[in-house]
Amino acid sequence: MTSETAYTPPKIWTWEQPSGGRFASINRPIAGPTHEKELPVGRHPLQLYSLATPNGVKVTVMLEELLARGHAGAEYDAWLIRIGEGDQFGSGFVAANPNSKIPALVDHGGGKPRRVFESGAILLYLAEKFGEFLPKDLDARTECLSWLFWQMGSAPYLGGGFGHFYAYAPEKFEYPINRFAMETKRQLDVLDRRLAEAEYLAGTEYTIADMAVWPWYGGLVLGWLYNAAEFLQVHEYRNVVRWAEQILARPAVRRGRMVNRTFGDPAEQLHERHDASDFETRTQDKLVPQG
Repeated sequence: MTSETAYTPPKIWTWEQPSGGRFASINRPIAGPTHEKELPVGRHPLQLYSLATPNGVKVTVMLEELLARGHAGAEYDAWLIRIGEGDQFGSGFVAANPNSKIPALVDHGGGKPRRVFESGAILLYLAEKFGEFLPKDLDARTECLSWLFWQMGSAPYLGGGFGHFYAYAPEKFEYPINRFAMETKRQLDVLDRRLAEAEYLAGTEYTIADMAVWPWYGGLVLGWLYNAAEFLQVHEYRNVVRWAEQILARPAVRRGRMVNRTFGDPAEQLHERHDASDFETRTQDKLVPQG
């Protein structure tokens, strides 16, 4: 940094104004609701409140994969939470997730609604509830959970670190971009080495670990995240690319990517999902006249 951009932290930090950038309006130093707003509840026991960010896609992919395996109890209503408009700070959402981050799941299938928040926790909850995508063998299960928690701990460097400073920060600074680009490439190398020796992260079985990692690192190597594929030379991670393309070929994954999506091709945007037929009848290209 030059002297013009140097920053000396004050003795005591205060929040005087938004920090700027694309997502400034969603960040604040306190928790809790900003307004009263109850969450809608549909006809299925599983109620998902989300947006098709990588963390949101994890859960919709899992639900669609469960349905593809014949679990009728995995039918769900997916409600759109527009984080740019502050939906996550409504009283109902905060009750479902006190951290005010998507996704949040509420299971009405028992005597009392059960909330589940944090995407990794939701994946694990659904895997245990339906007995799918979590290996029974202790060694494979341990490997699966290790990669699941690796993703939960590593993705903030990719999203809040590299993605923020490279794509979203109001100004570009060399030091943080270099710092987080280095860490992102290291993480890609970690994945590439694992996928050189195994078809999937837990071994031979497709699991919730793959569902957790794929929307982030698969999206990165497939060119969806941050428009950074060339910058990071993602083609070098050939095993990650192979794995990412293999998962993308799954029909349930393609459906899961569409749910709560508000960007890109209107034919691939399903803002809300309440029935399997919605993929054929309620995508944005069918609801909004294309001029």
